[in-house]
Amino acid sequence: MASDFADIFTLSVSLRDVVFNLLVALFCGIIISLLYRFTYKGLNYSSSFAVSMIMLTMITSIVIMVIGNNLARAFGMVGAMSIIRFRTAVKDATDIMFIFFSLTIGLAAGVKMYAVAIFGTLFISFIFLIISQFNFGLATRKEYLLQILMSTDDVTGEQAAKVIRSYCRRYKLVNVKALGEEGSELMEFSYHVFLASEEKGNQMTRELKKISQVKNVNLFFDEN
Repeated sequence: MASDFADIFTLSVSLRDVVFNLLVALFCGIIISLLYRFTYKGLNYSSSFAVSMIMLTMITSIVIMVIGNNLARAFGMVGAMSIIRFRTAVKDATDIMFIFFSLTIGLAAGVKMYAVAIFGTLFISFIFLIISQFNFGLATRKEYLLQILMSTDDVTGEQAAKVIRSYCRRYKLVNVKALGEEGSELMEFSYHVFLASEEKGNQMTRELKKISQVKNVNLFFDEN
């Protein structure tokens, strides 16, 4: 029993294994980080997140080497890690995918499955790069938010609706709001619109601005 207890503190990997595992994890982590850098399409690129994926891959490799096939050591590691509280919210599903990608490759490198780690990194990166380049999954027709600020001379927004109908396949009035204090003469109309031709969005806004009651027009589209 004493020997079993002593095994908890004994590592079964050599220094050579540790070096090779970390080098493979480093190589794969750099590829994952570069993939994130070149495929990122958001507005707030985080260089620290790209660096963190390299370190996460290497750290995961160390964790799996420390655990090895020792069940007691695994439970001890879980208990130690449970002390840490991660409070950074991950808003993009792609970021979650990259985190899981780094963890998985780090696990493969930690158990000396070098072929799985390297080939898996290259193959998944290649597939994701193709998907990203061809914008797979994006809607063929994009939904826009149209906001029109107009005077209360046309409280129903009928004149603006006629122009919208001529440029959109379909539209929906989602909000009407009176601006300013009570008695204000301005109303804000918000529409979800699907343009018949996305190239004519600017032309539609110009037509709307020609209406005498219209004070301002905004057309929004979030690429993400």
